[in-house]
Amino acid sequence: MKKILVIQQKMIGDVLASTLLCEHLKIHFPDADVHFLINEHTRAVVDGHPSIDKIVLFKKKYKKERRQFYTFLKGIKKEQYDLVIDVYCKLESNLISYFSRAALKISYEKWYSKFIYDHLFTYSQNLDTKLGLAIENRLLLLSPIIPKLKEPELSPKIFLSKEERRAAEELLRQHKIDTSKKVFMIGMLGSSSIKSYPLDYLAKVIDYITQEYEATLLLNYIPSQKEYVKELLQLCSEKSRQSVKENVFCSSLRAFLGLLSICDAYIGNEGGATNMSKALGIPNFSIFSPWISKKAWLTYNENPANYAVHLADYSEKNILSMPKKERKKNSLALYKLFKPEFFKEELLQFIKREVFSE
Repeated sequence: MKKILVIQQKMIGDVLASTLLCEHLKIHFPDADVHFLINEHTRAVVDGHPSIDKIVLFKKKYKKERRQFYTFLKGIKKEQYDLVIDVYCKLESNLISYFSRAALKISYEKWYSKFIYDHLFTYSQNLDTKLGLAIENRLLLLSPIIPKLKEPELSPKIFLSKEERRAAEELLRQHKIDTSKKVFMIGMLGSSSIKSYPLDYLAKVIDYITQEYEATLLLNYIPSQKEYVKELLQLCSEKSRQSVKENVFCSSLRAFLGLLSICDAYIGNEGGATNMSKALGIPNFSIFSPWISKKAWLTYNENPANYAVHLADYSEKNILSMPKKERKKNSLALYKLFKPEFFKEELLQFIKREVFSE
């Protein structure tokens, strides 16, 4: 196995989960040249990864300009890959896999994929998963070439330099943050409204924290979301407003990763920041959107530092019996049923156990 391409377009959580494939491939085929194809906006979580020999960027323009995409496909063909593992398995990645002309191509079984790949897998529904279905389903793709993993418990990692961590510490000093206090990163918004815990409920979560513990709270947001920051703070108690340092802001994702790496915990919406926290070894308490599968994305659930809550944990009705499309369509209404008092004690116990137990 000389040259391998792993394809994972999509969001940051997906990309981080699939770095595991690159790491396992390097463990079992240390001389192989492992390339990782990702969407350009996710590169920051992959830079510096020692198991990835080359990052191949899928750019936005390839979706809009057929000629640019065709040129990209010709470049893929020239690489002469021996193996392609397509984790994404959508039309774009199907075409990439096909044009690669690799001797061995592996992906998931879908009605449109059977003509391209040599090995196809159906998604696992293992109810007793400890790794999380998002991880288990990826590891399935390695089975044709690696029957038994040498290190099956590996988890995704983000690699930062000492300079990046020092820059984050300097940022806190510039804002006169008292680092003798614990520092929490609050995941204020998800990637969309249907993945964002209502701000009035999140304000109560923040109040629970500041009523019980002395800590500095930072917010994860981008400049265009500043209006939501103001709205959130107006909903918080006076003590919470004093504890939140909303002006501590990072200009890049790598800078944010450096800042997150020196925080004592992440608390907030499940999503990219949750997965980044796990990959940095930061305790995380995640609030799942009602339409997202906790079984899939509560990865490494035996680690008490990875904790999550979902409406299904508290609802008398089995909302998971509702089709995923219906949950997604009604996610905002379902969120309103997901009251913060349901998990108040779990949150406070999590903080006590994972942050203040020293």
